[in-house]
Amino acid sequence: MPTAADLLNSIRMSDTGLTLAELLSQHPDVARRTAQRSIAQLIARSQVTAVGEGRARRYFSVGTRTDTSVKNAGTDAFPSFIPLSADSQDILAHVDQPVEARKPVGYQREFLDAYRPNETWYLSESLRRQLRKMGITADVGAPAGTYSRAILNRLLIDLSWASSHLEGNTYSRLDTRELIEHGKAARGKAAIETQMILNHKTAIELLVENISEAEFNRYTLMNLHSALAENLLPNPADEGRIRLHAVDIGKNVYRPLFTSQQLEDALDALLNKANQISDPFEQSFFMMVHLPYLQPFADINKRTSRLAANLPLFLANLCPLTFLDVPEQAYSRATLGVYELTRVELLRDLYVWAYERSTQEYLALKQNLTEPDPLRLAWRDLIKQTIREIVIHTENEPLASIQRSVARHVPEHEQPSVQALIVEELKRLHEGVLARYGLRPSEYAAWKAVHRH
Repeated sequence: MPTAADLLNSIRMSDTGLTLAELLSQHPDVARRTAQRSIAQLIARSQVTAVGEGRARRYFSVGTRTDTSVKNAGTDAFPSFIPLSADSQDILAHVDQPVEARKPVGYQREFLDAYRPNETWYLSESLRRQLRKMGITADVGAPAGTYSRAILNRLLIDLSWASSHLEGNTYSRLDTRELIEHGKAARGKAAIETQMILNHKTAIELLVENISEAEFNRYTLMNLHSALAENLLPNPADEGRIRLHAVDIGKNVYRPLFTSQQLEDALDALLNKANQISDPFEQSFFMMVHLPYLQPFADINKRTSRLAANLPLFLANLCPLTFLDVPEQAYSRATLGVYELTRVELLRDLYVWAYERSTQEYLALKQNLTEPDPLRLAWRDLIKQTIREIVIHTENEPLASIQRSVARHVPEHEQPSVQALIVEELKRLHEGVLARYGLRPSEYAAWKAVHRH
């Protein structure tokens, strides 16, 4: 039986390339579907490239072609360490064609309309079981958000860094840690990169801090986008708002909706369906598919979808999806498969691989987590409010303010312990945690000038 290597040899022998029909005539023992899968694998390995559409599509050996796209194919190949299904290979074969060979397509509303929550499944039952087994934590069954709060410090660094990296941000993981924990911007980096990391931090905190009220509605989505978009869009009025103009996504042939009323209607339908999905992984993946495909915002749609995809996992106390080590060229091709073909298989394979990679990072962390201090948990809002009031009112003596606040709200038998907690928290206050207390750097600097000589 002829193999992929035999097909490759035939393609190499032709200077003008071969169509699928021509290949099959040379190898009559090969079934059409088998040949298509073999060719998709050869394209994924950057041994073959395709030009043209439909029956006119021709396959060329990378070694014999001299065009620029083939010369560069090896440096931008889909990573071989991410396992792909045959369907994903087909998608990859399409998106790896030159842009000129791909047919322009618009938003397909029927793609969303055809989805029936809890009847349609992008993730099979066995895949959902596999994901749950990978991501289960000791906090499953605890109040929503317990696990994400317990790992928040690590989560802020990992997700901010990895999601920003997918946007071309050059901050290292160590740079990101220094910025988030100590407020130190990395030297030699553009201000836009620093802003992007800090925006991720704010947006993640927004989700975790408000987890008990968060759901897939306009309020959550708009505020998530505005946190990620702050100071990054040419028009600040676009932050946290549905776009009022057409957008063009580079390096592909997908043309999103441009009528605001159609966008509004589609977004409402999307959120309505998302909220009905019962499985947290299906819900998470649904948002990763449909939010970027709709492109409801002027920019920063994919970033918003990556954080929104974590909301169901936070709610269910499952391991987060941090996108650690996800290659940008893999992620961009997977989203192209959705944009241009309304097919989810390539993004699905990447999602499963990425989730396994994320959970591996948290296995040791899950085992070694210290239990949250129950007193700090019970009085967390009072602690934050008291520290905020102390910093804003520089004229007040901190200890006296703490004593007044505790005496007013805390039962007598707990007052000494809560007072000690607030004093300790105040001692640890620094630029990297100000957002937790709703404080601005200028307010902190003014207080520090008065109380820390």
